[in-house]
Amino acid sequence: MNTPLRRVGLAMLAMIVLLLANATYIQVVKADDYRDDARNRRVLLEEYSRQRGKILTSDEKIIANVKSTNGRLQYQRTYENGGMYAPVTGFYSVRYGSTGLENAENDILNGSDDRLFVRRLSDLITGRDPRGGNIVTTINSKVQQAAYDSMVSNGFTGAVVAIKPDDGQILAMASTPSYDPSGLASTDGTVQQQTFDQYKDANNPAKPMLNRAISENYAPGSTFKLVTAAAALADGKDKNTQVTQSPGINVINGDTNCNVNDNTCLANYSRSTCGDGTMQSALAHSCNTAFAQLADQVGADKLRDQAAKFGIGDTDLQIPMAVVPSCLGSRADDQCMVIPNRPSLFQSGIGQKDVRLTALQNCSIAATIANDGSRMRPQLVQKILAPDLDEISGFHADEVDQAMSGSDANELRDMMIESEKFTAGPGKKSDLTIASKTGTAETGVDPKSAPPFAWYVAFAPADNPQIAVAVVVESKDVAATGGKLAAGVGRAAINALVGG
Repeated sequence: MNTPLRRVGLAMLAMIVLLLANATYIQVVKADDYRDDARNRRVLLEEYSRQRGKILTSDEKIIANVKSTNGRLQYQRTYENGGMYAPVTGFYSVRYGSTGLENAENDILNGSDDRLFVRRLSDLITGRDPRGGNIVTTINSKVQQAAYDSMVSNGFTGAVVAIKPDDGQILAMASTPSYDPSGLASTDGTVQQQTFDQYKDANNPAKPMLNRAISENYAPGSTFKLVTAAAALADGKDKNTQVTQSPGINVINGDTNCNVNDNTCLANYSRSTCGDGTMQSALAHSCNTAFAQLADQVGADKLRDQAAKFGIGDTDLQIPMAVVPSCLGSRADDQCMVIPNRPSLFQSGIGQKDVRLTALQNCSIAATIANDGSRMRPQLVQKILAPDLDEISGFHADEVDQAMSGSDANELRDMMIESEKFTAGPGKKSDLTIASKTGTAETGVDPKSAPPFAWYVAFAPADNPQIAVAVVVESKDVAATGGKLAAGVGRAAINALVGG
């Protein structure tokens, strides 16, 4: 072969190699990226040609289904009681993608999950229409309904989370105000855009699409005294340990001889008494000075360690949706668990300063106390079912940590029972013993003139816990308290399951 022909041959060989390399890169390396790209209409049309799987509650209520259409997109997502379940299901939209379980479990719901390979192969051979798998959630429809209805009927902005203490199943997850995902699931692009424009944050200051249960965190106020109490119990104290009853404490030097009008003074404000001076009575009366001083006595390291055992500071919690971290300090990644100085420690001990918890995290703390100190990982999926309803995977409880000893958890339970006796609000039943703690968290630059966050965390029955609950209400009233606002919502959720 002469030189020119050899050069042409080598050039052609090089081009063939490059073409093969490019094809391999596109079909192997970049295949998933191209398939998942929202602009890929072929994938979108294929996905909408399959019957998407259902999402159900644990008591078999269908909360996300599909219906046939006569259009190019053969199936359309539908939602039952969309506003009530939107924090759980999220939405599934041609134009705006997906959120919630629709996103987290998309591969199962659209049928592309590897665990459905045999089913897909069978459909191909038999000619059956391909279908997605089904998700059975841990949600109890009665508890979800009670929590959501109570929030809506009172016009509250906030969230409710309920957990089964012994295994971490999430029984309810409500966020208000909410939104109906149905318009976003429409196959009509105009309807989708109008719905999204109505709900998006820029046009709607109420932020109905924000899942306040897991995507927002709040100052926990006095509900954080449960963490401080747990640290004190682990440090050798007990419910009868004497604590300060001073009406004020200086957060600079810890002096209890403090003028409550001094801006360095952390005060009990309206509390005329801290009870009999025991830690149990201080929790029942929500005595700020007692728990600020307890936090100082325990120290920042032990308080931080106890908080971490409850899950505060976790950055990778998924239920399977991602949960924003709860923090003791600044929400910067490297400062989340930092209490910078002694004045901050006093305030952190009563759930102020930089402390921020999600409703899910606060519910998990109550559930851990209820479960003899054993912290279970919160989970929202109970079962995954194939299209023919065969079970692919079931629920497996996951113990994350022993956050407290059983004896310390029982002591804290007794303290919470006393707290419930002093807690106002509707829904109390004489034959049901609830262990609880309220919180009224200061907000804003001028806390005395800003509406607080009103909290209620609880579990019941106290001697055989079946449900733990956390309620947070973004109050509009400066004089609001956790007992006045949140307690009735929490008891409604509890009574839906165990109230008789």
